[in-house]
Parts: sequence; structure tokens; C-alpha cells
Amino acid sequence: MDETKILIVDDHSIVRQGLRRVLETQPDFNIVGEADDGIQVADCVEQLSPNVLILDLMLPGLNGLDVTKQIVRQSPHVQIIILSMHGTTAYVVEAINSGAQGYVLKATASQDLVIAIREVLAGRRYLSPPLSENELEDYLKKIETGQFDPWKPLSGREREVLQLLAEGHSRTEIAAQLSISERTVDSHRTHIMQKLNLENQAELYRVALSRGLILPKNQ
Repeated sequence: MDETKILIVDDHSIVRQGLRRVLETQPDFNIVGEADDGIQVADCVEQLSPNVLILDLMLPGLNGLDVTKQIVRQSPHVQIIILSMHGTTAYVVEAINSGAQGYVLKATASQDLVIAIREVLAGRRYLSPPLSENELEDYLKKIETGQFDPWKPLSGREREVLQLLAEGHSRTEIAAQLSISERTVDSHRTHIMQKLNLENQAELYRVALSRGLILPKNQ
């Protein structure tokens, strides 16, 4: 029996422990590592060479959608399953468009995660019930035909900067995390504010929250 190497990424240790307990019941599953920050994931994937990446949608530093795009570019052989508390179609569509093969709701993770891993390893997409393939396809068609655009036109780097700004990081901290200059951070912030027609930090926070880049401050 071939071994499946799995990397778990979630910023809550209790969630990682719970997922580990579920997955370790399968004799062919090997949990090769854990991470609690989106920025760590690329290095972990490179060092540990997992077959499957279980990835929380909401992560500090770099959110799960942008991590997914990064891993798809860097390690396209890795099967990515997004783990989320959000079951709205917009989140699922963005995850699939970013390159994820599976989308599992946290409320059903203990029942669905093993099935999801086996499905994506077999080359099939997996969505947790009650998520619907038909609804997903209808939503994608609306986007393709221009009937609906759920996301504002931000670049990948602008989304990273938006998330970090909304989390309250300073321009110096953002520059260090993303390996760019503080002047470049300022430039990205200006472009974000212009593209989204924002005037202040409070509006920026609300947009990041509505896009699912951050969680509410009381969570």
C-alpha cells in the first residue's frame, strides 16, 4: 500500500490535533508536518514533499487562497484541499479557481476529510455536502459570461498587502514579510485604495472581511 504524505496547515492547534487524530486512523496516511501560518507553507512543502495539503482558508500572513496559487505554481503535483467554515458558493469558486481540488467544511471535517483525500488522489474534485457541483458550475458560467464578478480587480500581491494591512501590520512588517521595500508597500496600498474606492483603514478592513481574507476581530 502506497503511503500518502499529508501536511496540515491551520492556525489553531486544537484543529490541527483533531485533524491529525482523524487522519491517523488510516494506515496509509502519514502526517509529515504541520504549519500555522500561510507564509510558512511553501517552505514546508518544499522540505516535506507532501502528496496532499490540508489548508485552512483563513490564515495569518497569507490566506489560504493565495497560498493555494503559490503551491500550484511551485509544486503542481500536490493535491490541495481547502478547509473552511464558509460554505458560500463564492468562497468555493475562488478556491477551485485558485487550484484547490477539494473543499471541506470544518463542521463536517471529521466525516468528510478522509473521503476528500481519497477522491482528490484519484483525480476527482470533492466538495463537502451540502455544497453542490451543479450550483458551482452555474456560478462559474455566470462569471465566465460576465453576469457576475464577485471579486474586485486586485493582483495577487495587492491581495497579500490588503490582508496584512487589514490584520494591522505596519508597512515595515509587511515589507519584511513579503521581501519588498516599504515604498513598494505604499504603492500597493495606494493602488488598492484606488481600485476599491476606499478612503480609510476602516473601509479597507471591511472589504478584507467581506472578501474572506480575514476573520472578524472577535473570533
